[in-house]
Amino acid sequence: MTVLFISDIHLCQQRPDLTNAFVNFLQTTATSCQQLYLLGDIFDAWIGDDFTDPKMQTVFDSLQQLSAGGCQLFFQHGNRDFLIGDEFAKLTGIKILKESTIVKLPTQQALIMHGDQLCTDDVEYQNFRTMVRSQSWQQQFLAKTITERLSIAEHLRSTSQKMTKQKSSEITDVNQHAVIDALNQSGVELLIHGHTHRPQIHSIEQTNTASTRVVLGDWDTSLWYLRCDENGYELIEQAI
Repeated sequence: MTVLFISDIHLCQQRPDLTNAFVNFLQTTATSCQQLYLLGDIFDAWIGDDFTDPKMQTVFDSLQQLSAGGCQLFFQHGNRDFLIGDEFAKLTGIKILKESTIVKLPTQQALIMHGDQLCTDDVEYQNFRTMVRSQSWQQQFLAKTITERLSIAEHLRSTSQKMTKQKSSEITDVNQHAVIDALNQSGVELLIHGHTHRPQIHSIEQTNTASTRVVLGDWDTSLWYLRCDENGYELIEQAI
């Protein structure tokens, strides 16, 4: 059995190369796996299931074809596409998971998440995250016109990029205590997440316990994915 994990592709009209790379990945590499997990920020922005960018149709079609071919598709919300809902799931054949989920891999269990909830040192972002994940904020946002939502999404995206550049790398990375707490609460020894755009496999030493944190990479000049099978797991980078 082969299981693949990806995150942080940030698909958008401005990067047709990423769209092409993702479709190619779905039609080639992903066809050899039995399960594909998408851990958030697959899209650079998602303003609601009632609007789909026509330029993303090949992505939707490729996901649906992969699902129809027998591959199980799973999705967790990221900080850019947290409004993906049931209609998108029906369109693509994806199952939406809770933001923190334990999954069974060929050799062990793992805790998976997008990862932004672990960046607890960034208090400003965590406050924003709480606001936009609330039912009241989402209801108000989705009640706006598509034009209004697109404008708000662009403003939030540009503001986020500016603020991130002003923050230290320590603040925008995960908090180690949050990582250890998440692992201890889950009772597993492997954590897989994205969000930080810092692909690496980290060893975490605790008293009587050795755990591992795998950080998925964002897609830009390279694509990243984690491959898990009966031999273990491997973080893979490929040129786009």
